Amino acid sequence: MKQLIKLKINGYPYETVADDRRTLVEILRENVGLTGTKKGCEEGECGVCTVLMDGEAVASCLVLAVEAQGKEITTIEGLAQGDKLHPIQEAFVKYGALQCGFCTSGMILSAKALLDKNPKPSKDEIKMAIAGNLCRCTGYIKIIEAIQAVAEGKV
Repeated sequence: MKQLIKLKINGYPYETVADDRRTLVEILRENVGLTGTKKGCEEGECGVCTVLMDGEAVASCLVLAVEAQGKEITTIEGLAQGDKLHPIQEAFVKYGALQCGFCTSGMILSAKALLDKNPKPSKDEIKMAIAGNLCRCTGYIKIIEAIQAVAEGKV
């Protein structure tokens, strides 16, 4: 069955009509054109589809679009302010925390959710926050260093 879905995405209201079985990642990518949110395993295991929903990091492949009705959704495209990258994005570049880039948007949004709740996390808290995000390129060390740099005000 098709439904009218109203979302607030990156601060802007958005309405679309979609089948009630469509996931949030499908709506973001296919209806809205925000392709920074990647499609990976589609089982909530890899973290590449991570977005913020009302400030919480969620696997958008596991959220039906109708469940996001009326929620504030933040994607990677919503972090930068014009040409100015968000400090977490800057840190990922500065500390070489990206390789192929496939996991990057999910990692950054997971880090943002953590830092919004806990601006001075320990290394173990950072590891726990990104535990649901898989990266096959970096080995996580530079990702953790980038997140620590933001928490320590080095970026």
